[in-house]
Amino acid sequence: MKTEDNLIKKNAAEKAIRKFILNDHPCVMAQTVVKDNSLTVKTYPNMDREAAKKILIDVKNYIKEAALNSLEFQTFIAFFENENFETEKQFEDKLWQLLSTLHKLDKVPWDEDTSPDPSSSKFSFSLLGHSFYIVGMHPKSSRKARSSPKPMIVFNLHSQFELLREANRYKRVKKLIRKRDKAFQGSVNPMLEDFGKRSEARQYSGRAVSENWKCPFNHK
Repeated sequence: MKTEDNLIKKNAAEKAIRKFILNDHPCVMAQTVVKDNSLTVKTYPNMDREAAKKILIDVKNYIKEAALNSLEFQTFIAFFENENFETEKQFEDKLWQLLSTLHKLDKVPWDEDTSPDPSSSKFSFSLLGHSFYIVGMHPKSSRKARSSPKPMIVFNLHSQFELLREANRYKRVKKLIRKRDKAFQGSVNPMLEDFGKRSEARQYSGRAVSENWKCPFNHK
């Protein structure tokens, strides 16, 4: 019965995500992932330590199955059924609490290709030795592209973006996404910057942060 309930929840989560992404979402890569069924969705009740333990196992299995050297984008999404946030700051705080818990539980050294210092322009969140570009989404986000039906965290393998750069496709894809984002909301997300120019930690929650914002994350 528990397995059947989990399958029902997973299918409901995937249906909600597909509807959200395919409804003219500005990120063409996200739309491609959904259309190609290259999406791994796992559901958890809350963004807490118990979820972190399960996420660590689920991401490990996801990495095993992912084609790490392929230009076919693949994404892991953690979908939280029971979480509700009234403000973007509340979600941001919970997001970093969860990422910090994941980091403390993770026994694998940080990915050597990126920095564990969240103030560094080379920072990218590492889990199980692989760097991920994190995209936090929730219904109260001021950015329509981040306004998902339920709170969720998208884990995008950093290596996929590097492969796009090597294939000279990154700039073209980035330009298209930002053009679509402007048409979608009237402006481009002010937090978006290329890796290496500024810490990508500023982009994770989706909230527009000030110049003096300090990331609430410490490398162990």
